[in-house]
Amino acid sequence: MRNTTNNNRDKQIAMKVSTNSIIVNILLSGFKFFAGFVANSSAMISDAVHSASDVFSTIIVMIGVNISSKEADEEHQYGHERLECVAGIILACILFATGVGIGFSGIEKIFVGSEGSLQVPGKIALVAAIVSILVKEGMYWYTRHAAKKINSGALMADAWHHRSDSLSSVGSFIGIFGARMGFPIFDPLASLIICLFIIKASCDIFKDGINKLIDKSCDVETIEKMKEVIMSQDGVHNIDEIKTRIFGSKIYLDIEISVDGKLRLDKAHDIAENVHNKVESEFPLVKHCMVHVNPVNIERLD
Repeated sequence: MRNTTNNNRDKQIAMKVSTNSIIVNILLSGFKFFAGFVANSSAMISDAVHSASDVFSTIIVMIGVNISSKEADEEHQYGHERLECVAGIILACILFATGVGIGFSGIEKIFVGSEGSLQVPGKIALVAAIVSILVKEGMYWYTRHAAKKINSGALMADAWHHRSDSLSSVGSFIGIFGARMGFPIFDPLASLIICLFIIKASCDIFKDGINKLIDKSCDVETIEKMKEVIMSQDGVHNIDEIKTRIFGSKIYLDIEISVDGKLRLDKAHDIAENVHNKVESEFPLVKHCMVHVNPVNIERLD
């Protein structure tokens, strides 16, 4: 019941953030298209296309979160959380392609030379670039906060997509400002720097998604905290084994504990049940905790 409630809460948060992202991207891309055409700025028009593409990536996030939050069924008895990792990996690939595209465009302008074909853009393009930087950076922190709150890899990937758009707008601003000052080379140089940031972010997101798909264990600090909680329960004499695996955005835990071998079965079961409930209450990301009881001779230990 607790996991169902948490899943519904996480889904609502993700849907709210994603809906707001779509609305902001539609309004922002429309404004940047307008500014780009009015100011004769190809950089701003390209930036507007980038913002419009973010709508597509957010839709992928919404689909991934919706599917991953489905309850377990006969064919998927452990749930669907890993499908959110798939959505995150897809977004990482889109982010990587975006970075590479910006990088190739910058290299092409540097080596081919585009000084003669550049028009001096109007001031409204600079205003649009500043607005875009502020709005997209704000959306990055807003989405990042929600992603950390619900431990969503797909939402975190979308947050970095906002950051990539913000960086792209920084490049647009530098390029437009440089063109107005008589230095059109500023645009492609900024694009190359932005490209590296975006590619680095996409690789980090891709790695995180892959780790969650292959049952990577929790970090050492989390495991040590789990051990402290387990050993604090009455009747637990030792932790014989503890295994963790990250399944999508959730954690599965397998524990073997030692209890007095002379206890009645129902008493030993109560100890295991207490450990199970305490771990799941102290660590909200734990979807399921399996506790196995090993009997031990307490007198021999003493």
